Amino acid sequence: MKRKRRSQKNIFLPLFLGALVVAGYLAGVSPVSPFSRGGKVVGNAGEDERIYENVLVRRVVDGDTLKLETGEYVRLLGIDTPEMHESSKLYRDAARSGMDVSEIRDLGRRSYEFTRRMAEGRRVRLEFDQERYDKYNRLLAYVFLEDGTFLNGRIVEEGYASITHYKTNTKYADLFLRLHRQARENKRGLWQ
Repeated sequence: MKRKRRSQKNIFLPLFLGALVVAGYLAGVSPVSPFSRGGKVVGNAGEDERIYENVLVRRVVDGDTLKLETGEYVRLLGIDTPEMHESSKLYRDAARSGMDVSEIRDLGRRSYEFTRRMAEGRRVRLEFDQERYDKYNRLLAYVFLEDGTFLNGRIVEEGYASITHYKTNTKYADLFLRLHRQARENKRGLWQ
């Protein structure tokens, strides 16, 4: 008789725990820590609704890529800076522009330095569009500094980036186009 009771207890515990996980899931509570992917979760937001606020930019990788304190990389949406690292993009940029690879790298370093001065070591808020990740599993985001400065826009406005077109991520496309034209007309940044 005792043996039967023990086995029943052993059966009920996993069933009970499983029921708790299912109930939590249905209630919108994730069994995974809300900070497992970094940032701050507002309410019972799921993975796709996660809002990143007050996140530290640990390092600027290049003119349009950041590394957060969470270990995640962020590709700034809507903009494209010249490549400064050895890559196939560096050679595509050179071929497309008719410039030497060393010239492209120099422009890339200038863009990187501008972005680094603006964002490295600062806390930011990320805003997302339709697509959340790129093919390299980087977050795709619009980045706002603590003081409200729109980083993506400022980089274009100061002439350190061109605009890039995404089929689905177009929230600020008109703004970027206007800022890009103004930077070129006023010979700012890389357009000097």
